[in-house]
Amino acid sequence: MNFADLGLSDELLRAVTDAGYSEPTPIQQQAIPSVLMNRDLIGIAQTGTGKTAAFVLPMIDILSHGRARALMPRSLILEPTRELAAQVAENFEKYGKHLKLSMALLIGGVSMGDQTKALERGVDVLIATPGRLMDLFQRGKILLSGCSLLVIDEADRMLDMGFIPDIESICEKLPANRQTLLFSATMPAPIKKLADRFLSNPKQVEVSRPASANLAIEQALVATTSRGKRETLRKLLLAEDVRTAIIFSNRKSTVRELTESLRRHGFAAGQIHGDMEQPERLRELERFKAGDINILVASDVAARGLDVKGVSHVFNFDVPWHPDDYVHRIGRTGRGGATGKAFTLVTPDDAEAIAQIEKLTSTKITRLGDVAGDAPVAAKAPAPAEAEAGDEAPTGERKSRRRGGRGRGKARGGDAVVEIEEAPETVAVPETAPAPRREEAPAEPRREPRAERQRAEDRPRRDREDRPRRDDRRYRQEDGPDDGGWNGPIPSFLEYGFGTTGAG
Repeated sequence: MNFADLGLSDELLRAVTDAGYSEPTPIQQQAIPSVLMNRDLIGIAQTGTGKTAAFVLPMIDILSHGRARALMPRSLILEPTRELAAQVAENFEKYGKHLKLSMALLIGGVSMGDQTKALERGVDVLIATPGRLMDLFQRGKILLSGCSLLVIDEADRMLDMGFIPDIESICEKLPANRQTLLFSATMPAPIKKLADRFLSNPKQVEVSRPASANLAIEQALVATTSRGKRETLRKLLLAEDVRTAIIFSNRKSTVRELTESLRRHGFAAGQIHGDMEQPERLRELERFKAGDINILVASDVAARGLDVKGVSHVFNFDVPWHPDDYVHRIGRTGRGGATGKAFTLVTPDDAEAIAQIEKLTSTKITRLGDVAGDAPVAAKAPAPAEAEAGDEAPTGERKSRRRGGRGRGKARGGDAVVEIEEAPETVAVPETAPAPRREEAPAEPRREPRAERQRAEDRPRRDREDRPRRDDRRYRQEDGPDDGGWNGPIPSFLEYGFGTTGAG
């Protein structure tokens, strides 16, 4: 089957051919005809199977007839992250270049003025993150009453980020008589409930078992230790034929530290995480796509839907906290029918998380031992002071072991770490040792005068609860599965996003 068999217009077929595609993927074969017939649709497919084109192509054909009005977009696409929204916008520009359709991108981190001007002119396609969309709606800058087509993309990611209440609020503001498309890699119960509420007699298209990994990706677990993770990663990068690679970590602080470490060792590495400003994130992503850097260290902000051609390897520096995130992370490689490799660094503490991943994917992942490798030619061996700052030991693990002349020292040469057991100091003992001093009986405590004791007893006692407390250590927000998650159990009210409007 080719794209001409799906009923697309000649202008679209020309754009698809210009993009270098000749045969539709399974999700595109099943979804596009149903969308062209104005049916509601639920599309379930693993990452990297072409879900974006499955709704972008028929939408362009549907919207090619009609006219946009000011402040009233004709269609709406909801995306969980700014990167995904920008990526969908690129797809519309690529496939709609032979048709005169207007588009606006509403995401956070950029000027709101340009977005408002685009809405005032009228747009056929509005691509937005829930947070920025709700913000502009509350300011009266946008009307949703003329939107006849809604796409909810990466719905399971929306659930993880707490956007479901926002999506429900947005759906209630749209016309009841509309076409709704919902795409997701998995179908948890809350997403099923959302679909039952807002979709009318939808056709369900499922081209792979939910939460299954791409069979074109070669997966492996690499045994290491917490202190040796960085060295193991460098050995893997040298042992493998790495053209381009994405390295995922659970925390934003680890992303920064790991990027600096790789640069010190001669690797062309960049970074992307939630603490970076949006222009900076887009700039790093463009450098990676252009080949200025071939290694991108990222938090889970880049784990879902990010489509970069030619990524040969994915490395999980940290085992993801949620099994679903493993499927999405490794899905950054092996896209569009290509093959790829995914390596996960595993410590003994990760056994339970790996068992959950294998249970979810019904796959027994290959186990590997240590990996041999030499330092890169361009890498400079760290100076003693630089090594003291630590490339191997994570933050908080470098503690001095020398106390009173005893302990273990470390001699470093390049990347090698040699443990040295120091001999205890010898103390000279005189031939005639003095006799031990006789302990004197402790003096009796001085008794206060009776009047003072009486005043102390009459003074009201303070309960334990009334005493001033020390400042409790609070959770710090780090990169979790939602690129802003808590470092501990997620409270129930945050699990469903109550009280939040989301970050666009």
